[in-house]
Amino acid sequence: MIKQIFGKLPRKPSSKLSQYDSNNNDISAFASVNLNSTSADLGPSRPTSNGTYAPTMSSQGKILGPQVAPTLANYVAACEALPSLRDVPSSERQNLFIRKLNMCSVVFDFTEPTMNLNEKDVKRKMLLELVDYVSSVNSKFSEVAMQAMTKMLSANLFRALPSPNHDSKLLGDVYDPEDDEPTAEPSWPHLQIVYEFLLRFVSSSETDAKLAKRYIDHSFVLKLLDLFDSDDQREREYLKTILHRIYGKFMVHRPFIRKAINNIFYNFIFETEKNNGIAELLEILGSIINGFALPLKEEHKLFLVRALIPLHKPKCMSAYHQQLSYCITQFVEKDVKLADTVIRGLLKYWPLTNSSKEVMFISELEEVLEATQAAEFQRCMVPLFRQIGSCVNSSHFQVAERALFLWNNDHIRNLIILNQKVILPIILPSLEKNARGHWNQAVQSLTLNVRKVFSDADQSFFDECLVKFQEDEMKEKEMLERRESIWKRLEDAAASKAVRNEAVLVSIFPSSVAIATSTNSRSAIGT
Repeated sequence: MIKQIFGKLPRKPSSKLSQYDSNNNDISAFASVNLNSTSADLGPSRPTSNGTYAPTMSSQGKILGPQVAPTLANYVAACEALPSLRDVPSSERQNLFIRKLNMCSVVFDFTEPTMNLNEKDVKRKMLLELVDYVSSVNSKFSEVAMQAMTKMLSANLFRALPSPNHDSKLLGDVYDPEDDEPTAEPSWPHLQIVYEFLLRFVSSSETDAKLAKRYIDHSFVLKLLDLFDSDDQREREYLKTILHRIYGKFMVHRPFIRKAINNIFYNFIFETEKNNGIAELLEILGSIINGFALPLKEEHKLFLVRALIPLHKPKCMSAYHQQLSYCITQFVEKDVKLADTVIRGLLKYWPLTNSSKEVMFISELEEVLEATQAAEFQRCMVPLFRQIGSCVNSSHFQVAERALFLWNNDHIRNLIILNQKVILPIILPSLEKNARGHWNQAVQSLTLNVRKVFSDADQSFFDECLVKFQEDEMKEKEMLERRESIWKRLEDAAASKAVRNEAVLVSIFPSSVAIATSTNSRSAIGT
C-alpha cells in the first residue's frame, strides 16, 4: 500500500536532468516551426564527442540527424530572441550560455560564400559573445556546460580536411610556403572564433581539469591532432597553442599525447611523407623536451632514436628542420652522453645527392657539436671527419664552404686541436686537394685558413702528415700506372690473338679501340 502511494507521487527531477532539459528547450522549440519552407543546405552533419551528430540543414529546410532543428528562416529569429548574457541575472547565465552553445552547434556551408549570409553573421556574433563570456566568467563550469561546449566544438572543428596540395602534387613534392600560395580555410571566419573559444576555455581558471578530462578526452585529443594536417597556417598556429595548453593543464593526458605524436611521426616517416603540421608538432615537443626531468627516462631516449633522428630522412625536411634541430639540441644539452647517438644518427641519414639538405645537416651538426664534450666527441670523431672531409671536397661550393666554417667555431676548433693526431690524417687529403684545384676561390681561401690552423697548432706533426700524404699520393700514382700497364699488356695479348679468331679481351680504356683499329688494318693488309 505504501509503495503504491509513493508510486503515485510526482518524482523530483535531478538537478542535472532539469538543467539539461532547459538547455534543449530552444532546440525543441525550433522543432515545432513550419518545416515546409525551402532553403539552402547548411552542410553535412558532423559527429560530436559523444557520438551523436550536430544538427545540420537539408535543402528542404529540415534538420538531418537525431533531432529536428530550425529552418534557416527561423534560425536568425530564434537567435535574436535569446537575450544577451550580460542582460540576464547571474543565476540564469549558465542556462542561457548552454542554450546559445546549442544554437552554435549548427554548421553552415562556406563553400558558397554568398549563401546564408545573415545566418552566418548572427552565428558569428553569438560565438563572439560566448568567447567573451568564457573569458569573464567567475564561477566554475558545470558538467552539463562542459558537455554542451564539447558538442559545439566537435560540430564546428572536427571535419574532413581538403588536401589540394597533397592531391595535385607528384609523389615526393611537398607544400612550400615560399613558392606555393597559402591555402585559406573558407569557414575561417567562424573557425577562428571557435578556436579562440576552446583556447580560453582550456586556459580558464574556472575550468576544473578533473571534470573537464571526461570531455577533453583521448578521442578529442586525437581529432585535434588530425587537424594539424590542415593547409591553413592560421589553423595550425591555433592548434599548436591549444594542444600545448591541454598538455600543461591535463597531466593525465601527457603520456597519451606524446604517444599520439609519435604515431603521427612514424606514419609520416615510414609511409606517407605527407603532413602539414610536423613543424608545429615539433615546436610543441621542443617546449616539452625542455621540461623533461633528469635523468631522462628510457621512453624519452627511445623517442629520440626512433622518431626524431629518422625525421631527417624525408625529402621535405626543410619545412621543419629548424624545429627538429632545436629538439635534437635540447636532448644533447639535457644529456651530453646522447651526443654520440645523435651524431651517428645524422651520419646514417646523411644526404648523398641533395646539396641544400647537406648544408642543413652541417648546420645542425655544428649546433650539436657545440654541446658535445670531449669524451663523446672522441667516440664518433673518425666517421664524423670522414664525412666532413667528403663535404670539404664537394664540388658544390656551399657544401664545401659550410663544412670549412666549422673551424670558425671556437669550441669545435678546440675539440679538433685536442684530437688532431687522429683528425688531421683523415682531413688533410681533402684540404690538399681543395688547395690545389677547387674551382671556387672562396673555398680555396677557407681551405688555406684551415691548413694554417693545423700548422700553427703543431707544425712538426703537420709536416709529418703532409709528407705521409705525399708518399701515399705517389704510391697511388704508381699503383695506377701499374694497373694501366697491366691492362695495356692484356690488350696487346688480346690483339695479337685476334688474327686466329680467339677470344679477345675487351677493355673499357680508349686504348683498346686503337688496338682494335690497328688490328683491323693489319688484317686488311694480310688479306
